[in-house]
Amino acid sequence: MDNPYLPYPVRIEQTTIETEDRNIKTFKVRFLDPEDEKTFEYRPGQFAELSVAGKGECPIGIASSPTESGFLIFTVNKAGVVTTHLHNMEEGDILGVRGPLGNCYPLDKMEGKNVVLIGGGFAFTTLRSTILFMLAPGNRKRFGEISVVYGARNEGMLLYKDELEAWKRRNDIEMHITVDCSDDPFCKYHIGFVPTITEQEITSAENSVAIICGPPIMIKFTQPVLEKVGFAPEAIIMSLENRMKCGIGMCGRCNVGMEYVCKDGPVFTLAKLNTLPKEY
Repeated sequence: MDNPYLPYPVRIEQTTIETEDRNIKTFKVRFLDPEDEKTFEYRPGQFAELSVAGKGECPIGIASSPTESGFLIFTVNKAGVVTTHLHNMEEGDILGVRGPLGNCYPLDKMEGKNVVLIGGGFAFTTLRSTILFMLAPGNRKRFGEISVVYGARNEGMLLYKDELEAWKRRNDIEMHITVDCSDDPFCKYHIGFVPTITEQEITSAENSVAIICGPPIMIKFTQPVLEKVGFAPEAIIMSLENRMKCGIGMCGRCNVGMEYVCKDGPVFTLAKLNTLPKEY
């Protein structure tokens, strides 16, 4: 963008209620100007600021993959003024998208390696982008084995259910889906927290890289599980959400030491985080 504060206008093409509590909704949007779509070049792991005139803007991870053309996908948790207003918008309404912002998952450096993706709750959004990117026909051979551990509080809180089932049917990706608890005696998922299922299912770090994206408490307890298996700090990649606001390192709200999560992150290796204050 020539002006980093200026959003691109997009139209809501489709909305999908993701969870049984109706607090998480996915928006599929298209650029009003095709030239803006060409300018908006992004990579898995990046985010954008969604803006509503008269209400403000909020940072949201990009859930679509660069291998999906013609649209962007954002999955939004209703939590404040802007996100509540977004949830009340309808197909055909116009909003603003500012970005892409932040850095991305280092997929080029991950070529030839096995990849473990660990996600929790609605933070699975940028992992969806990453999975679709790696599974694309032109990209799949660039990576080794792909393993996914994804958890939510219960079955009704899982995102992208149709895609999860489609990935489970493939033979080139290993899916481990878990819920904290279930009232269904025939629940088809694991029962347990993400760190526990990670410890059970991810038993080797050989030639592997792990990406973690989820609530801070999940990251806190998953990190030592990976280290115990043998993942080096350089091979553990985390995506942070640390009070981001402006998205370009100007407002100073999201700093961790001398780093700004919105500009220098949100993707950091554990090796990098080990050099910073524990403010995340």
